[in-house]
Amino acid sequence: MTRKDGRPGGPAKSAPAKSAIKSASAKFAPRSAAGAPAWSVPLKVDAISDTGLSRTIEAGPEICAAVAELAEVRAISSLKATFDLSRAGDVVHVTGRVTADVGQNCVVTLDPLEFTVDEAIDVLFAAVPEEGTEAHDVHRRKTEEELPEPLIDGTIDLGAIACEFLILGIEPYPRKPGVEFSPPEVESDGPHPFAALAALKKNEP
Repeated sequence: MTRKDGRPGGPAKSAPAKSAIKSASAKFAPRSAAGAPAWSVPLKVDAISDTGLSRTIEAGPEICAAVAELAEVRAISSLKATFDLSRAGDVVHVTGRVTADVGQNCVVTLDPLEFTVDEAIDVLFAAVPEEGTEAHDVHRRKTEEELPEPLIDGTIDLGAIACEFLILGIEPYPRKPGVEFSPPEVESDGPHPFAALAALKKNEP
């Protein structure tokens, strides 16, 4: 993530592991406090041709406000995502980018800050094999990190994917340039509890 002035917004972050993505939302369906999806743009996978499919989506003010509430940031003034989708049998590969102008507050001074988030999207979806089949047995033996995201009713929600990766790209502890957190000094309330013991040992013959 970069600031609008080009300076880093905080400590460098490595690319999120797939397990981190799953822990945030196993079905890529982040929802607002009211329970409705913050941003929903469903796409039937049947619309993806053999040569692939490209899509661009952009959120309006109401969606930006809902996503800002979901992400627990002060404001989102713009939000856009681009996608390239391809199919290989029952597996759908989704790549792209999500970009947003995000308003936050410095965790030290509480001053308002503006950031530009630019996060890569890369995720696989696949239908869960029917129970009782050999494919389902193989599926069940795989670890969570090895499994693609489940494809529900042949539909992928591009808005939900954009929300998910946007949240992963937001700086969790934004700070103003040059500002460091200093823990408060702890004043001594009197002699150290072991001072008397130390004095006794010192006076021993």
